Amino acid sequence: MSTTSPALLGPADIRQLAGRLDVRPTKQLGQNFVVDANTVRRIARLAEIGPDDLVTEIGPGLGSLTLALLETGAQVVAVEIDPKLAAELPATIATRCPPEVAARFSIVESDALLVQAAQLEVDGRTPTAVVANLPYNVAVPVLLTLLERIPTLRSGLVMVQAEVADRLAARPGEKAYGVPSVKAAWYADVRWAGAVSRQVFWPVPNVESGLVQFTARPHPVADVSREEVFACVDAAFAQRRKTLRAALAGWAGSADAAEAALRKAGIDPKTRGERLTVEQFAALAAAR
Repeated sequence: MSTTSPALLGPADIRQLAGRLDVRPTKQLGQNFVVDANTVRRIARLAEIGPDDLVTEIGPGLGSLTLALLETGAQVVAVEIDPKLAAELPATIATRCPPEVAARFSIVESDALLVQAAQLEVDGRTPTAVVANLPYNVAVPVLLTLLERIPTLRSGLVMVQAEVADRLAARPGEKAYGVPSVKAAWYADVRWAGAVSRQVFWPVPNVESGLVQFTARPHPVADVSREEVFACVDAAFAQRRKTLRAALAGWAGSADAAEAALRKAGIDPKTRGERLTVEQFAALAAAR
């Protein structure tokens, strides 16, 4: 490690920090701290970020991943909901990083579901990437909220519960394909980027984790708003075992109206929602 690189946290460092702060990881906040330096470096490498990026990190906790992100040369803005952790992290960064590296870090104490894009700006720049170990209980809404509020995001890599990763990255026709898959696809190309052992966390969680990578892309071309498309998606999957003619009856006003919209969009009324791409949902919403 060069003299200009951060000193990453190991298992003993994290337990010592937590003990000094009297931090007891809680299930309510989904706190499972990564204690393996190789894992956080792997996440930073797969995220393909560098000195030109302004990275948003959600839930930095004690700073394991934060230090690895700073190691890439990127500017990092962390969003932490826990006041105690938010207050301590700048000191950790200052202690374990050379001054020129620590200068690339800032923190916002906030709930990630409430944070606004303006709070994440640095010197007039808005975030280009999001890299995070997302709490299992709020992973999907947090990711979708960030994609909605920060249009300058070009890419990202998030670590989530393996089951959630499957849902986000699923393709039409796959068992895990559902509302999160379609809504994430509205904003980006989403793909599975690898598994993460539960043994790299403290405390060790009861579930496996996975990495999800995304690259932003233009929204599907249709004369319809995101809200209208998402309302159609929600209706289609609320009764996913039914054909779209039946499942969309309430959304369209009647089964006949749903069938008319489906046919106008070039979709067989007997199809189920799990077969449609986000482009087809956009065409369907526009056809109502």
